[in-house]
Amino acid sequence: MSAHLALTQWVPFAAEELDKNKVTPGVLGFVVFAVLAVAVWLLMKSMNRHMGKVSFEETPDPSTPTDTPATTGK
Repeated sequence: MSAHLALTQWVPFAAEELDKNKVTPGVLGFVVFAVLAVAVWLLMKSMNRHMGKVSFEETPDPSTPTDTPATTGK
């Protein structure tokens, strides 16, 4: 209970120092932003690595004949 009374005595002092026209996110906001930026960078790096493993060449369908007149141009 005494801690609560001590905190309530400091509230008016904090209100005098707070400039209502200038509010910044502070160190915690910077840390959160930096963690999000690093996470996005790691995700992009992982995505590039996974996209490099993908083969985009389409293999021909083995059920279609390869020497049809439509494919030879006659």
